[in-house]
Amino acid sequence: MDAVVIGNTNLRECPKCEGIWADAVGLQQICADREKQAAVLGMASPMTTAEAGDLDKVRYVPCPVCGKLMNRVNFAHCSHVVVDVCNVHGTWFDKDELRRIVEFIRAGGLETARAREMAQLEQERRELKAAQIAGSWDAGAGSPQKDYDAWGTGISAAAEFLKFLLKR
Repeated sequence: MDAVVIGNTNLRECPKCEGIWADAVGLQQICADREKQAAVLGMASPMTTAEAGDLDKVRYVPCPVCGKLMNRVNFAHCSHVVVDVCNVHGTWFDKDELRRIVEFIRAGGLETARAREMAQLEQERRELKAAQIAGSWDAGAGSPQKDYDAWGTGISAAAEFLKFLLKR
């Protein structure tokens, strides 16, 4: 692969397929730096008919560093650009995928994906809290003898559950 410099980020490019290899640091720099993004957008080239026909073919490619097959991942889980990722060494972009990723980032897609992920984590946190409250309520029920400690836990659990419901 040939060395390619975008801004001051070193990447590797395959002279045959025009795919680009970016290590994790290089990709992070491109995602964060608008000048480097502009350089990526400037290097776009039109796709040939033969290349457009290959888009439907799913193929796993080996990492150029370690040789292990990489995982195919939808960048940011919502970009509609599937890239090949070696969790240890970096990301492979087929021809024009890096440009499409930069367009996605510049259109606000990365911020939207992060906000969606944060909202999902918050929802999971709420559900876990509700399950914990319900579990402590159930722990005090079903005992034939009066265990006032458990009964107190049940009441406090009910209070917590009501607080939770009122926050919604």
